[in-house]
Amino acid sequence: MSRFENPVIITNSISGTVANRDQCPAIPYTPEEYAAEARRVVDEGASMIHIHARRPDGTPSYEVEDFRAITEAILAEVDDVVINYSTGAIGVPIEKRIEYLRELRPDVGALNMGSMNYSKYSRRRKDFVFKAVFENSFDTIMEFLRAMRELGIRPEHECFDSGHVANLDPLIDMGLLEQPLQISCVMGVTGGIRPTAKMIFLTREDTDAARFAAVQSGASAFLHKSKAASEVVAAIRDVARGKMLITPDGQMARSNGDLVAKARHMTEDVGRRPATVAEARELLGVPRRERAVA
Repeated sequence: MSRFENPVIITNSISGTVANRDQCPAIPYTPEEYAAEARRVVDEGASMIHIHARRPDGTPSYEVEDFRAITEAILAEVDDVVINYSTGAIGVPIEKRIEYLRELRPDVGALNMGSMNYSKYSRRRKDFVFKAVFENSFDTIMEFLRAMRELGIRPEHECFDSGHVANLDPLIDMGLLEQPLQISCVMGVTGGIRPTAKMIFLTREDTDAARFAAVQSGASAFLHKSKAASEVVAAIRDVARGKMLITPDGQMARSNGDLVAKARHMTEDVGRRPATVAEARELLGVPRRERAVA
């Protein structure tokens, strides 16, 4: 199969939710800044944007109006891109997170597939930068799934460890999920799977008939190891996503566009190409529709 017949959906998490401008000055806070970053990543080959909302002061937000303002600004700037909302949070009621899905109906909703220790460790400090228990019980997962089915939102199953992939099995058996699934293996979080190509291959073996993605979180990314990076891109089936701060030369990223450009080069290096937005919509089964935010 030629590279032109084998596209990869490159998706970008524009702001993340943990880091701030003290760590990376380029992180967007306002809707206008989100839109400018969206323009940069789409120009470099991204076809899906994963949104963690923030208030203009940079603090994380789970309010409908912040998601609305950010989404409207992005779509006014790039016209069309697959919109993917985060639903993960610690200490935020499920009902509040479902509210912005119900009001705004993104194309895709990220769905965390298991509870875990979610943390970041500093070898320099010999201590945790932060640590928390990230609750994603089956009851929580099923409540989100039922809401997404009702709203026509495509779930993206975020798996931070190999056991999270196995959590899909009972949900398929119950009829809450149908193949093909969109599965994202999230690597690099302390408490989850290690960011190595070997782990991607092992996890992928458990996912039949799925759109499989690799997601890199944090600065210790496989993008810094070109051979491993190429192996990871070769291993994934359809999607690559990152939410990082550092470029492969060790410099602080000037924008998300720098990171997406690297992801595009990695994709091309293994004989594939970035999917267009239209191709991404077809692969994911999310046709363009009139939005509540329009």
